[in-house]
Amino acid sequence: MIKKAHEMEAELREKMRGGNGTVKITHIGKGELPSKVRLFARITLEKGCSIGFHKHDQETEMFYFLKGKGKVDDDGTIHYVEAGDAMFTGGGKGHSVENCGDEPLEMIAVIVLD
Repeated sequence: MIKKAHEMEAELREKMRGGNGTVKITHIGKGELPSKVRLFARITLEKGCSIGFHKHDQETEMFYFLKGKGKVDDDGTIHYVEAGDAMFTGGGKGHSVENCGDEPLEMIAVIVLD
């Protein structure tokens, strides 16, 4: 099956998980995902935008950073990320991510249930 870009649902979330600004979520596989996959999406954070700190119990969220520069809180440890980096959060641990660059921070996000 092929899903064309214009068929993907885009969603805007204000202050996502207590973060700043508006986060754009483009749902890549909505309606076609296997039962253990809760999310498969492209997430875009404009300059100054963030997703607030939150935990992942009984699931793992994976980010693959496509573009831009970001700052992440990986369960209490701060890291800086850029295109080509990846992040994995599960087992009850938490994370946040913010765009700390001058261009949009774009990433692929996948959430898999344990």
